[in-house]
Amino acid sequence: MKALLIRDIRLAVRAGGGFGLGLAFFLIVIVMVPFAVGADTGLLSKIAPGVLWIGALLACLLSLDRLLALDFEDGTLDLLATAPLPLEAALSVKALAHWITTGLPLIIAAPVLGVLMNLPTQGYGWLVLSLLLGTPALSVIGTFGAALTVGIKRGGLLLSLLVLPLYVPTLIFGAEAARRGAAGADVSTPMLLLAGISAATIALMPFASAAVLKVNLR
Repeated sequence: MKALLIRDIRLAVRAGGGFGLGLAFFLIVIVMVPFAVGADTGLLSKIAPGVLWIGALLACLLSLDRLLALDFEDGTLDLLATAPLPLEAALSVKALAHWITTGLPLIIAAPVLGVLMNLPTQGYGWLVLSLLLGTPALSVIGTFGAALTVGIKRGGLLLSLLVLPLYVPTLIFGAEAARRGAAGADVSTPMLLLAGISAATIALMPFASAAVLKVNLR
């Protein structure tokens, strides 16, 4: 499993779908928002948690179409499906590699980009914590979407349409937790719900991903 994780991280970086592309897209989204809504610092401060969360979500979505496509093209998925390692574990490792190369850099960059959005000082810690709890769910759900569309030519648009509705609960509670934290309000309820969503997806979604991938590989 360790060798598979290291391999996937290297492939993600070399293929151009790693942290560099996600960070660049995240930066572009955050920089463009003040041009669209104006330079009103009060308005930017109010919308900062939601905008940062949407930017992180879209940046995670950007590299999903390459999550399993390269392995499908070179036959690696067929080998993983017949290997002693359970397919559910292999897909969990791939989701972890995606989170390390995409989600983790976004978490680190979010406070820096929060300065551009005039995020209140008390909101930085809660923003990072909400992303830390929520982005693993984005990667695991994205793996499920990638398994559904593997083998489909130009399936990136279909993947986005399938995955985005599944991202909505994570976005709602993640953005709400960051917003409450920035406002100095109680964040326990959205944080617990966000943690519950991530725990449930990490525990259950690999089995669904493995099931649909086995069907697609037949």
